[in-house]
Order: sequence, then C-alpha cells, then structure tokens
Amino acid sequence: MSVPVFGLGTFRLKDEVVKSSVKMALEEGYRAIDTAQIYDNEAAIGEVLQAINIARKDLYLTTKIWTENLSKEKLIPSLKESLRKLNTDYVDLTLIHWPSPNQEISVAETIQALMEAKQLGLTKEIGVSNFTIDLMQQAIQAAGADNIATNQIELSPYLQNRKVVDWAKQNGIHITSYMTLAYGKALTDEVIGKIAAKHQATPAQVILAWAMALGYSVIPSSTKRENLRSNLAALKLQLDADDMAMIAALDRQDRLVNPEGLAPNWD
Repeated sequence: MSVPVFGLGTFRLKDEVVKSSVKMALEEGYRAIDTAQIYDNEAAIGEVLQAINIARKDLYLTTKIWTENLSKEKLIPSLKESLRKLNTDYVDLTLIHWPSPNQEISVAETIQALMEAKQLGLTKEIGVSNFTIDLMQQAIQAAGADNIATNQIELSPYLQNRKVVDWAKQNGIHITSYMTLAYGKALTDEVIGKIAAKHQATPAQVILAWAMALGYSVIPSSTKRENLRSNLAALKLQLDADDMAMIAALDRQDRLVNPEGLAPNWD
C-alpha cells in the first residue's frame, strides 16, 4: 500500500490557522498532508512547506480536484495551479473530490485526465473520494484498479460504510477514512470511553486505532499541538477483538457529510 496510514487533514482550516496546524504537525512527526482545491488553503500550506527543512521526498501531499475542474480541458491546468500554490513540482496523490454533479462529466473523462497528469509527472498517484460502488466500477473500467490508489470516504464508528468498504477491498481499492471522529460526536460515546479507560488512552486514539486496525488510512485534523501529538500516538495502540466488536456494534448509518447537489446516491 502506498497511501500512508496516518496523515493530517486540513478541511476547514485556513490562513494562519492552517499554517500553524501544518507546522506543528510536521514538527511532531507527521509527513502526510491532505488538502483540496476547495479548501482554499493550498497556498498557505505551500508557505509552510517552503519554510520547513524537510526533504520533499519525505512528504506525502494529497490534493483533490474540485467539481468545476473535472473536465479534460480544465483538470491539468487546475492541478498545475495547485502545485504552484503548494510550492511543489508534484503531489503524491490527486483525488476526484466529488463525482461530477449529475455525471455531467463522465468518470472516464476525469480518470483519463488524471492518468495524463500522472504520465506528465504532476502526480505520483491518482484516486477518488466520495465514490459509490457504481462510481468505483466506472473508475476501474477507465484505468484499472491498480491505478486507483484509494477511495476517500466518510467513515466513523457511527457510519461504517461496510457495503462500500467490502466491495472496495474485494476489488483492490484501499480506503481512506475522513470524519473518522464523527465531527467529535464519537469522542463522548460511552462505549468508546470504556475502551479508552481500559487502555489508558484517549477516545480519539481508540477510534483512530480502530480504523487503522481495519486497514484504513486516517487523516484527523487538529489545531492544538497536544491533540496532534496524542492522535499520532494512536499508531501504537493495539485494540483487542472485544474492543473491535464493541465498536462494530456502534454502526447506525449516521452520515454527516451529504451536500445537496454534490452527494451521489449512496450505497
């Protein structure tokens, strides 16, 4: 698997806030940073990357193409603009952020443009985000599963998305979980709290360790150094079978990210 198991998310973080978060995360040992064109923070992240003393080869940068740039005419120019903002010659992973609304632009057209970007050296890998089983099938038909590095989807103890996860696993597509802490709602869950107490861990560590134990990559965000450091320590937490079963039972199909006009027909 090429996608790092642990990275820093930057959704909703802008300007000085995102600069501080990325700088602290890198100081704490993070090396994977996840951003997107629509986050409007690529340039701020680029400033931090230019100022730090970390070799580019040691970083893993992900960005996502916004829906208005999914056509073959717009994708590569928009990606080049993202690279300019990020102060880099390439990103490690470029995702389709959301499927084209009403499939105005076919998955095949966008995937083929991403493959061209890959051939040009603008991105090392390509992938998708918020893709259903049908959309993943279309992506595989366009480029083969070997070329789809990940499907980044909302996934938390309250939305375990098993149908999509199982299909992706059977077809060789890695899963990256976003909103893993359910906007923080899962941090106050009584079951999670009991498991955390048992392991002398934080609820966030338990949830992140659960997701990683299932084979997912995670990209939690934080603006506080102590939380960034604590989240990273989830890499060392080993949950047992009882813990995993208790969290599995929390699934209630509670989807938090469902933007009108963007969201596909979820599985």
